[in-house]
Amino acid sequence: MIEAVGLTKRYGATTAVDNLSFQVRPGTVTGFLGPNGSGKSTTMRMIVGLDQPTSGQVTIGGHPFRRLPNAPRQVGALLDAKAVHGGRSARNHLLSLAQLAGIPAARVDEVLGVVGLQEVARKRTGGFSLGMGQRLGIAAALLGDPQVLLFDEPVNGLDPEGILWVRNLMKALAAEGRTVFVSSHLMSEMALTADHLIVIGRGRLLADMSVKDFIAANSADFARVRVPDGALDQREKLSASLIEAGGRVLSELDGALRVTGLALPRISGVAHEADVRLWELSPHQASLEEAYMRMTQGAVDYRSTADEKAGLRQPTPDEPGEADAWQRVPEVPQQNWYAPPPPGKDLSAPPASATPVPGVPPAPHADPTTSQTSEDAR
Repeated sequence: MIEAVGLTKRYGATTAVDNLSFQVRPGTVTGFLGPNGSGKSTTMRMIVGLDQPTSGQVTIGGHPFRRLPNAPRQVGALLDAKAVHGGRSARNHLLSLAQLAGIPAARVDEVLGVVGLQEVARKRTGGFSLGMGQRLGIAAALLGDPQVLLFDEPVNGLDPEGILWVRNLMKALAAEGRTVFVSSHLMSEMALTADHLIVIGRGRLLADMSVKDFIAANSADFARVRVPDGALDQREKLSASLIEAGGRVLSELDGALRVTGLALPRISGVAHEADVRLWELSPHQASLEEAYMRMTQGAVDYRSTADEKAGLRQPTPDEPGEADAWQRVPEVPQQNWYAPPPPGKDLSAPPASATPVPGVPPAPHADPTTSQTSEDAR
């Protein structure tokens, strides 16, 4: 079990983790959620002894990580998939870790098979894709067959098959009674993987509860009600009846009604009494993403703004001033080059203002008083 009590970490004037207390129990997958900059990575680093808390403590099985005997046999962690020497092969990387922890070399080949890297075991990790690096990091975490496992964004870079594999792996490890602590930004994946959630924002604990309770506590319950398409009078009649019965009614963009304050059986009864035929009466099932966004909306440090593209918009020709000058094509100085006149014009003489072009013989100049057409010449 992982237990944090009053865990605090400061970097100068910045407080990354602020008096954080929680427990990660064995036998379940515990999701660790929070916006960017909320302190998740710092917390995980303190759990495995890479950062020293400013105050408070975090223990694994009742002991700080640095006091655990042969820690790699008890704790496995994937915190940075890129923390691998690019010149080493996957197998040599795992062999070096195994030798440091006194783990048999046979275990290296076992975990390579578990993560599906046996075919590229002797290739240099510098040429690995992001997904392959994630698999190698998971193999390193599993190397000592530990009872406590920490994963920071384990599905980053994996394809759908890989994501499904990680999901099933996490569940299988928890089912064996291990402590599994997983940080991720993929709400849909956490909803399918985690049993319990710890949510932090700006270094402080926001929630510590089951996924089901978290969604129920941070989502608005309502019912969707729909009448036959085009039956506007029926829709208005139902809306008035629901309001009279004590409900609150809002119109949705697709024509349905959003009803709060009334249970589904009561809504059905009101529609029956009003003689209104219903095409839909369904409860709203909030997602983990909806609940998470509602919980953390006040703890987000980085928010985007509308992109007006004002600095990228090209000026239109009718705009005055500098924009109009920018749009105009600069004039090319007149070079007085001789160009043949358009068809039907006199081709006998160039313009008087033409100047000779170096390397080009001048065009013959005929006297207009003696010029003849081909018809006269015959």
